[in-house]
Amino acid sequence: MGEETDREVQPEGPQIGFRQFVWLWNHYQGQTTPPLHVEIAEWLERRWRQGDRRLVLLVFRSAGKSTLVGIFCAWLLLNDPDLRIMVLAAEHDLARKMVRNVKRIIERHPLTRGLRPKRAEQWASDQFTVRRRLTRRDPSLLARGIGANITGSRADVVICDDVEVPNTCATAPRREELRSRLQEISYVLVPDGLQLYVGTPHSYDSIYAEESSEEEEPPFLSGFQRLCLPLLDARGASRWPERFTPEGVAEIRRRSGPAKFESQMLLRPRSVEDIRLDPALLVRYDAPLELREANGESILSLSGRRLVSASCWWDPAYGAPDGGDASVVAAVFVDEAGGYWLHDIRYLTHDPARRHEVDEATQLCREVAAFVRELYLPSITIETNGLGRFLPALLRRELRTLGAACAVLEHVSRSSKEQRILQAFDPLLAAAALRAHAAVWASPFIEEMREWRPRRRCRDDGLDAVSGCLLAEPVRLPRAGPGKRFDWRPGRSLHRATIDFDP
Repeated sequence: MGEETDREVQPEGPQIGFRQFVWLWNHYQGQTTPPLHVEIAEWLERRWRQGDRRLVLLVFRSAGKSTLVGIFCAWLLLNDPDLRIMVLAAEHDLARKMVRNVKRIIERHPLTRGLRPKRAEQWASDQFTVRRRLTRRDPSLLARGIGANITGSRADVVICDDVEVPNTCATAPRREELRSRLQEISYVLVPDGLQLYVGTPHSYDSIYAEESSEEEEPPFLSGFQRLCLPLLDARGASRWPERFTPEGVAEIRRRSGPAKFESQMLLRPRSVEDIRLDPALLVRYDAPLELREANGESILSLSGRRLVSASCWWDPAYGAPDGGDASVVAAVFVDEAGGYWLHDIRYLTHDPARRHEVDEATQLCREVAAFVRELYLPSITIETNGLGRFLPALLRRELRTLGAACAVLEHVSRSSKEQRILQAFDPLLAAAALRAHAAVWASPFIEEMREWRPRRRCRDDGLDAVSGCLLAEPVRLPRAGPGKRFDWRPGRSLHRATIDFDP
């Protein structure tokens, strides 16, 4: 439907600056305008007048940023009543709150009272239409939750107000869904329309992050103009000292905890929940395994440290590429000083297209056998709960085929997975005694650590495999089976002694 002209409504409002508009509103409310709000107002107006249409406004919690953005919406409608503004929030009720705030401003601000429409049905709680020149299908201001269907809507301005909250970013699938929903904005926004993100980071993999995460390249909001105002400036002083005193800041830090304080008040992307298995406590390395012969024995080392034992654990599953539990094999070495080295972890999958040639179990056993041979492992333990009952025999066959001399052990887990993970990781992480190879950091294992919470359903297949390695007793028996023996563990070489007495 075409857009028609209505000659009876009022013309555009006066071109008053946004800073003055904010000051006038606060004055009529009996409030002052703090310097923090002046800085935000000046930045928003400057970016708008200079034609910047992709903006990110990050301000610490309880700074009044959403209220200020609501005033900004009223100012935009004052200067151009024909604008169509859509407010997106994590939930519909949050978006409606913004709409109610803008309605109240239009009703009470001395410069915008004339925008209120004559008909009551145009003044609803989650959308309204001001008096404008054009008859348009979309309202002047529309509230929507991020999960709502916005297909068919059109907007000149889209305000994304706190779209990232724990409910939308607590897990990797939710973060992926959030990004997918936000990409729909490009189909709603008119060419050269304004897209403004307002909020605080709630995740280490935040949509607001300036640097690429391990899963994303480039950053989600790459190319957006930014204003980032954490609670503390570069000198450590409060940006709003009248409201956030040093004592108050200290109390917020104590009450919220370090992770939430950094994320919500200092605007450094971190998970707002306490991380039980923090990957930052791992010691990263990228050295390869080195095998050499010395004095008639094989020596295996990492970063110049001799390795004395190893554990390899396979937590088997079907390894379907389209979902389900992951089939994971991991290897951990121990050096002479008792340091643990998580050198590799593989998330195994079978190829459904090859099932008529090689069954799923054999495909997985071949991958595991190659893994064992590549890392010179003396033994591997298979968790035989469920699927793993018939795998040891298949794996032994594939190891013989490859010529890898490796003992295959079987284990039935009787304790809970949660208990095993905590028992294995907690002491080593606390002592900074667990190292992880760079290849491990590129795997899903690191994300599993970040996301894992006790008594919560989450991906933990890699954690289970590594915990099995950490809890397993080092196998000191010589290798069994055919194949070249790279017996690199100390004390395994043969010695001939000369005696001087008659037997």
